[in-house]
Amino acid sequence: MILKYPLPAASHDPLQSALLDARLHDPLAYLGVHKVAADAYRARVFQPHAHAVWIKTAQDFEPMACIHAGGIYEWRGLESPPMPLRLRIETQHSTMQSKQVYEVYDAYSFSLQMTEHDLYLFNEGKLNQAYRMLGAHRVRNAGVEGVRFAVWAPNAERVSVVGDFNRWDGRMHPMCVHHSSGVWELFIPELPSGALYKFEIRNRHSGEVLLKTDPYATRFELRPHTAALTPANHAYRWSDAAWMEQRAGWDWLHAPLNILEIHPGSWKRHPDGRFYNYREIAQHLIPYVLEMGYTHLELLPVSEHPLDESWGYQTTGYFAVTSRYGSPDDFKYFVDACHQARIGVILDWVPGHFPLDAFALARFDGTALYEHEDPRLGYHQDWGTYIFNYGRNEVKSFLLSSAHFWLAEFHLDGLRVDAVASMLYLDYSRKEGEWLPNPFGGRENLDAIAFLRELNIMVHDEFPGALTLAEESTAWPAVSRPTYLGGLGFSMKWNMGWMHDTLVYMQQDPIYRRYHHDQLTFSQLYAYTENFVLPFSHDEVVHGKGALINKMPGDDWQKFANLRLLFTYQLTYPGKKLNFMGNEFGQSREWNVGRELDWPLLANKVNAGVQAALKDLNHLYKDTPALYQLDFSGEGFSWVDCHDSDQSIISYMRKSGDGRFIIVALNFTPVPRENYRIGVPEKGIYLERFNSDSFYYGGSNMGNAGHLSASSESWMGLPYSLVITLPPLAGVIFSLQD
Repeated sequence: MILKYPLPAASHDPLQSALLDARLHDPLAYLGVHKVAADAYRARVFQPHAHAVWIKTAQDFEPMACIHAGGIYEWRGLESPPMPLRLRIETQHSTMQSKQVYEVYDAYSFSLQMTEHDLYLFNEGKLNQAYRMLGAHRVRNAGVEGVRFAVWAPNAERVSVVGDFNRWDGRMHPMCVHHSSGVWELFIPELPSGALYKFEIRNRHSGEVLLKTDPYATRFELRPHTAALTPANHAYRWSDAAWMEQRAGWDWLHAPLNILEIHPGSWKRHPDGRFYNYREIAQHLIPYVLEMGYTHLELLPVSEHPLDESWGYQTTGYFAVTSRYGSPDDFKYFVDACHQARIGVILDWVPGHFPLDAFALARFDGTALYEHEDPRLGYHQDWGTYIFNYGRNEVKSFLLSSAHFWLAEFHLDGLRVDAVASMLYLDYSRKEGEWLPNPFGGRENLDAIAFLRELNIMVHDEFPGALTLAEESTAWPAVSRPTYLGGLGFSMKWNMGWMHDTLVYMQQDPIYRRYHHDQLTFSQLYAYTENFVLPFSHDEVVHGKGALINKMPGDDWQKFANLRLLFTYQLTYPGKKLNFMGNEFGQSREWNVGRELDWPLLANKVNAGVQAALKDLNHLYKDTPALYQLDFSGEGFSWVDCHDSDQSIISYMRKSGDGRFIIVALNFTPVPRENYRIGVPEKGIYLERFNSDSFYYGGSNMGNAGHLSASSESWMGLPYSLVITLPPLAGVIFSLQD
């Protein structure tokens, strides 16, 4: 929009006209204290809502002359008034005839605080803590406490801080520009915590005036409102030093990692539908996670976003925890409580795209600032969003700083990076002619690749033990290999191929599974090319895909047996683990962000049985090094038999570094297999550690009486063998008795 502020009278001073018309590019050239002669000083202030203004001099408060009816006041004297400038202001309510007198410091009598070094690093894309420079910060300037505002808007003619403290009047607090950097700064003294604010930006070319939220804001008002809040003036006191110290030396490559993925607003709610706040979530969720045996939580994005239905993936506040569930301190309490309970917390982070909302990043200063101007590079057709311009240094500083912020300020234990494939390929989801090649004619987004490598280097260097997990669905090589070996540097990558093949297989009627046997065995051909996570995530239970339980074929008994079998396969197969909330008890409807999970289902024996089975599997996994220690090495896995497609049975061995092992046998048909012989490497008593067909899980209770003795008959290339009972649609796990 084109916004014109009213001019009470004509002015021949161009700076005065620019101020009154909200076009003043350099407020310090007109406002504040100036030496106008060898022995004369002038002070000017703009107070359009004042009835009278006084200035504090060395002697006392002296009246300022109103030199323009629009609210410009001036004082002249032989000596400079004490700095910072103190004003006494009288306002008069136009209808009630009531007067109010108060004192303030003049914002234009304080020096700028940003250093040339930080500005240089920011412009070079090397300022990984730009959130400490830009945004709103409680600071002291010349001994006065207030809020320093800073924003990057290189194509602006004028930028102002507007808020409830200045009647949202863009003429009141125009900011000062650091010319070469495009960064604007202003210190507003004595501004309280929790004041609403935005930036009003006038484009230098078009004159368009935009009202924008602070890209670096750390607090926002509750949706649907979009103003930022000035920060609080206290620091949270953490109690997780033991966890952070332990994490720094954590050997995550060889440790158990079992993640429960949750959406905080729909895991549980109050009976009246209200959200739990972060502290209430901690109170209810942490005991559940401990009981179920998960090692980590992964939160769908809790960065600020305007639309509930976006699940957090349409981020507008890259440095702000959403106010839906409480304050930043409330979220810190949640993470702190998780750490004290020895639970890690991973955040879903979205650097691949951002929404078109006019109040946020989109065309921030009237130009394509954070995005590309050309829609073939800058517009994401699938999601109706803008794509970040990773080749712009200041955008790189913004994103690297966002990652740094979440890990540093909230002690998070990792970032799951959303939609990495869409970042890597210039032709992602585009037809011929809808994309632009890189300078070498290829489809690879070279700027995004460089950004991702810098991101992973920073995280691993500065936050020892913190993880980066890539949601990457293509065959891009070396996603989870170090950058010095040519990789992207992620800690791990979601194994989307394994997930897809497994679910396609499980959806087959068991009578036809024999023809799809390779979907169970194929993943071993690439299982150790990356550090893989095996995910059954939220993406698999939305948009008409149905709940996980409803992907299983057969009657109700077979559906739940199949689900228990699926979890047995997942928890014993090489790779770290992830499940979305509700999977663990057989949630029967698709996930709906607008309501809590169907917890009453746990009154049903079959649902409670699935939950009990996964709980026991989780604890068995966490307590058994053979199930996690060599996840990313072929030395930790070997087939016992992968060829029995006729009976849809697979069996394999998992091994730990000290040579201990477990045997897993899985029957993917509803036909019990009695007297089924499998090979084992050693003679002795084998304990049945887990049986997904147990009566306690809702199964038929077929099994092996708790233990079996290996015979000396060699089988399947192994020197000894067991004759086992394989229950229908079930998995059994054996370990050699010590």
